[in-house]
Amino acid sequence: MRPGTLSLAALPPLSLYVHLPWCLRKCPYCDFNSHEIQGQEKSLPVDTARAYLAALRADLEAALPLIWGRPVVSIFIGGGTPSLFAPAQIAELVSDIRARLPLEAACEITLEANPGTFERDRFKGFRDAGVTRLSIGVQSFDDRKLKALGRVHNGEQARAAIAEAAGSFDTFNIDLMYALPQQTLAELDIELQTALAFKPPHLSVYHLTIEPNTRFAIAPPAALPDADLASDMLDLITLRTGEAGLDRYEVSAFARAGHRCTHNQNYWQFGDYLGIGAGAHSKLSFPHRVLRQVRWREPAAYMAKAGEGAAVSNENEVGRAELPFEFMLNALRLRDGVPLSQFLERTGLPPSSIAKAMAAGRQKGLLQADPSRVAATARGFDFLSDLQALFLAD
Repeated sequence: MRPGTLSLAALPPLSLYVHLPWCLRKCPYCDFNSHEIQGQEKSLPVDTARAYLAALRADLEAALPLIWGRPVVSIFIGGGTPSLFAPAQIAELVSDIRARLPLEAACEITLEANPGTFERDRFKGFRDAGVTRLSIGVQSFDDRKLKALGRVHNGEQARAAIAEAAGSFDTFNIDLMYALPQQTLAELDIELQTALAFKPPHLSVYHLTIEPNTRFAIAPPAALPDADLASDMLDLITLRTGEAGLDRYEVSAFARAGHRCTHNQNYWQFGDYLGIGAGAHSKLSFPHRVLRQVRWREPAAYMAKAGEGAAVSNENEVGRAELPFEFMLNALRLRDGVPLSQFLERTGLPPSSIAKAMAAGRQKGLLQADPSRVAATARGFDFLSDLQALFLAD
């Protein structure tokens, strides 16, 4: 709690991220901290789940002094494949959190689920456990594309999982990917029509990217769409979602009114988040500094260290020079941007710290001219990386 170099008038909203790191199979494009279940198991061993839940409790309790008394606006249970945990285990996790943290009355609780771990009434069980929002990792409905992506489910299972989610949750998200190997514009159109036929409250659509330290980085798939085709695909996504009544409020996120993701919006608005679980990241603000933490990455090491009250593997204070880029890396992803006052409140920096970058962004036609807002123009939204790079420290 030592003094730092900033001066924050108020602390931002606080979210909680919980990482459940196991999967049935590691996808070749995935660079998240996920680990295949060993052997031929199709579900997480009960003893492993029990030990991990105990580690999460210990981790959360050790972190409480850093966030004491602050209400939580959202919880996101991600992975890995959190739906490998049984509904009763998720209920235990939610209960453990509620016993230790003050949750806002309308606290959003999201759980990531994969169709490959879906079985009838399982999603209803998650709802009864306290989950308020489900995010379904469909990625594609095309069996050939799913095979190329290394997914464990097929198109029929994906459709069944969405139908079950729609019957159990008022709000849910479908994750799709585009620019897949050998994908045509017509094939993407079919994917979008299939997803939109379920009238999802929220849709996330991500460009397949080849990330370092993945199997695709070592052996890239053939016949990936080129930049021009990928751009046409994004135009089609924007068109079809708009026709279906979904608003593109963030680069990859489309939602009906009242169904935007509270948790992700807090990230994009440079809110705070405590991350618990193997490899989880935290960003926590204090009156005079902003702190980042990372938990131990390997599940076994994390469980052992959490039990000792030492789940954090490293932490660092975000320097003044880094804060403008870190803020803009998130905020400029939002279609409407954020008020300039939010930059001042959440970084503790003066307007002069970004004046040069703001002027350059406006001169290039990447930033809107409104002096009270930080928001990309349509061109800036298309060339977002170039816009964000203007805020890098010299």
